[in-house]
Amino acid sequence: MINIQQAHKAFKGKPAVQNLTLQVEQGEILGLLGANGAGKSTTINMLLGFLKPDSGTISVLEKDINQSSKELRKHIGYIPENVNLYPYLSGLENLDYFCRLSGLKYTKSELQEFLNICGLPSEDHQQKVAEYSKGMRQKVGIAIAYAKKAKVYLLDEPASGLDPRASNELSVLLKKLASEGATILMASHDIFRVREVCHRIGILRKGELVKELRSEEVSANELEKIYLEYIQN
Repeated sequence: MINIQQAHKAFKGKPAVQNLTLQVEQGEILGLLGANGAGKSTTINMLLGFLKPDSGTISVLEKDINQSSKELRKHIGYIPENVNLYPYLSGLENLDYFCRLSGLKYTKSELQEFLNICGLPSEDHQQKVAEYSKGMRQKVGIAIAYAKKAKVYLLDEPASGLDPRASNELSVLLKKLASEGATILMASHDIFRVREVCHRIGILRKGELVKELRSEEVSANELEKIYLEYIQN
């Protein structure tokens, strides 16, 4: 469902992603770990078609993203680290607006259900986003992606600003989506959350995929040790 082959991307001659090859299958969650500047966000932006690789190929749902980006984005749910919402609209109104932009029209009760599933309490649905915490805005962003009923989800630090309970709720939701056949790529700094939710884990260092492993093969403490060894060397 996601297939990256020998992708390379540089900015002003400095490599951001180097000869990256990875695949994520249907129903699978792959977590990308890496420090700032490791190439996680660049990888996601190439998968969204916002950046074009200098070389290599990138396909989503068996179609070249650079030839079919507009069509493919209809099937991709994207959750950035910082969700941009309209502050003068409520969480419910923002969800409705972004759903309509994607050609989706839901009833008020359906929209409320999406927000509830994504952890935003009912009493906050009608509150203006200007009064939201970062975690509350993040939950609306997750609901926007969830309501899209996408086939592929790309997440860039999705738990940013979430408290431990909300972060756990996100993990449960991602596992549910994967069990229903979604393909999920999640970039994160959170070693323990990645170990908990992902089937496979990749470690990026200076744009290179330096290690791949299955979550079931390591404990969270072992993963932390492996991760630190790679990023410090």
